Amino acid sequence: MNDLEYKKKVALLQQYAQAYYVYDNPIASDAEYDNLYKEVQAYERQYPLLVDRFSPTQRVGGHILEGFSKAKHGARMWSMEDVFDANGLRAWLHRVAKNSDGATFFCEPKFDGASLNLIYDKGELIQAITRGDGVIGEDVSENAKTIRSIPLRISYFERLEVRGEVVIKTADFEAINEERLQNGEALFANPRNAAAGSLRQLNSKITAKRRLVFQPWGVGENVLVQKNLSEKMAFVYSLGFLKPPLSFACKNIYDIETFYHQLLAKREDVEMMMDGMVVKVDAIDLQEELGYTVKYPKWMCAYKFPAVEKVTRIKDVFLQVGRTGVITPVAELEPVDIDGAVVERATLHNFDEVARKDIQIGDFVIIIRSGDVIPKIIKVITQRRNGEQKPIQKPTHCPTCKGELLDEGALLKCQNLACSDRVVNSIIHFASKKALNIDGLGDKIVEQLHQQKLIASVLDLYNLDMQKLLVLEGFKFKKALNLLEAIEKTKNTPLDRCIYALGIEHIGEVAAKKIALHFGISWIEQRCEDFITLDGFGIEMAKSLEEFLHVNKEKVQELYAIIQPQELEKIATKESLFSGKTIVITGSMQLARAEVKKMLESFGAKITNSVSKKTDFVIYGLDAGSKYDNALALGVTLMSEQEMLEALEEK
Repeated sequence: MNDLEYKKKVALLQQYAQAYYVYDNPIASDAEYDNLYKEVQAYERQYPLLVDRFSPTQRVGGHILEGFSKAKHGARMWSMEDVFDANGLRAWLHRVAKNSDGATFFCEPKFDGASLNLIYDKGELIQAITRGDGVIGEDVSENAKTIRSIPLRISYFERLEVRGEVVIKTADFEAINEERLQNGEALFANPRNAAAGSLRQLNSKITAKRRLVFQPWGVGENVLVQKNLSEKMAFVYSLGFLKPPLSFACKNIYDIETFYHQLLAKREDVEMMMDGMVVKVDAIDLQEELGYTVKYPKWMCAYKFPAVEKVTRIKDVFLQVGRTGVITPVAELEPVDIDGAVVERATLHNFDEVARKDIQIGDFVIIIRSGDVIPKIIKVITQRRNGEQKPIQKPTHCPTCKGELLDEGALLKCQNLACSDRVVNSIIHFASKKALNIDGLGDKIVEQLHQQKLIASVLDLYNLDMQKLLVLEGFKFKKALNLLEAIEKTKNTPLDRCIYALGIEHIGEVAAKKIALHFGISWIEQRCEDFITLDGFGIEMAKSLEEFLHVNKEKVQELYAIIQPQELEKIATKESLFSGKTIVITGSMQLARAEVKKMLESFGAKITNSVSKKTDFVIYGLDAGSKYDNALALGVTLMSEQEMLEALEEK
């Protein structure tokens, strides 16, 4: 065989593989494929310098990494808003319709796996990144190259991010677990865990053996010219990617519900675990107009399949101490398999909930789990009580530090800041992805560091050094160095993440961002009456902030002296008639609605979707509908698009 013949056989082998792995339409027998594979492999062994790096033989893996490096996505990878029934879908569609009448929708199955972003440039796969926190993930390129449904080359030469789910077929999942059982290894809980665990193997040979499948569902950074998402995805599939088993263009809720029930009926027939349906606004310009919340695109949702219910028994109840000191009762259950996941625990939320549902130790209960939703008890089967059940006692003292608990009605709180559970959980939260994202500082490492008295607060993380870490079990130089570098990278983190990382009760990501934007670093000097002026802040949130600062202000100042948080850039606004006013936009405009919104916001306006007595202006265009009528009924000032532009021009 000469080099030209070798290249022809590589091309034929690639054609055979694509027909089998992508199009599910084999054009050669297994024996033909294997014989051709061996011929190519033999030539490559004889002439290693002439090996085609895109040859199917190069998908077997073999690179062993010490760890995964961080990598940034070109465009953010978002989460999806979940809806669980027709009412939830109807509410989501109503929100879409308020901003974009006549939208059409692109619907396809939602597979349960590990999200992956593939980056192509000049026709070649140059990088594969896990979702991570949506902005930064882990580079798993070597492992991705072993997945045979991922093209190493495509016939498109501009830069393109292809997003999708790495999944595993049910039959392959069962085969993997059978092999692990024979080897005495821990079994994977479900296909999703198997796919995620296989994708993150440091030895790519292991990934290659796992028969993973890449199922595309979207694009990230791109310069594709198609005007609809469905058209963009059709183009992506034409490049050699796997098509979903079903997809459908929908015009209304009737179409969406019809397709949803078709998918639901095929749930057991599809080879990969399917946990719902994704509904997306099809038109790209409409997606951009709808925009995003802090967490989700407003133009996309996951319509989840019904939760699976199972009956099990409560063996015991133990108390969990959260990072803010809140005591949560947790039920220990007789293990039960729900949709591929073994469930052994369920939160009871609080003691008011325990009393309301009359939950007792020894009760048979119905629990549900849907996708990633935490298993919860929905009903006690009181008819199956036999007199051996025991009431769940409301505690008066912390189970960990034995300190007296503060009873706030629905909530019980440990006030002891030195309580070891509070310390450990607060540090775990501080290091989490959405907070300061300290890679390598997982739950067990935090517990180990705390047990060895190396950390008693988040401040102690910044006093760790190589000498302290190397004496710990399981720590070698590289692992210790990676952890220290990850801690160092937290310096100059954006202020909103630093606020969220503190784990203040009732203060999530959105609230933290509002605090950071409004007060900047001086937020630690504010009081309850200052916080309550923020949009969306109630008395409970404001008091929680004041109480936290009363106890921890000096610690926060000390922490910020180390981290030096980066203040958020405030949107510059110009004074105008609309400054500080609440405005609703309705009807067809000469300018794009997104442009009108941006323009008004630059003059200090707050844009909302519904008309109320608190609305200051309704700006209307052609064919203004119910919002115009509501404004008239409520006496809200109406202003045409032209009048608005003239008012702005005066400024």
